[in-house]
Amino acid sequence: QVQLVESGGGLVQAGGSLMLSCAASRSIRDFKTMRWYRQAPGKQRELVAALSQGTISNYADSVKGRFTISRDTAKNTVNLQMSSLKPEDTAVYYCNAVRELLGIVRDYWGQGTQVTVSS
Repeated sequence: QVQLVESGGGLVQAGGSLMLSCAASRSIRDFKTMRWYRQAPGKQRELVAALSQGTISNYADSVKGRFTISRDTAKNTVNLQMSSLKPEDTAVYYCNAVRELLGIVRDYWGQGTQVTVSS
């Protein structure tokens, strides 16, 4: 069973920065794609950033130029560096990992970490 544990959330003022980390219980090289999602109160969960095959990154339009997704294979973590934070970035942020093995695709989720941006 794969475990993902997020950390790094907290309270920050608008314009500030935070870095979220997602630690995996196995090598992140085993995952086809790793993503960060977020869910604000009363809203649907939305994709924030994705990293495929370790090198191909994609971002939601709302965070382009402000957020950067990366991975550290030595620490088995995927990180989300968030800058120029806005109150609308307030949400619970979730790490997601997709593993494909012998044609079977499995999704794994972390428990989430709260990010609150004050105005």
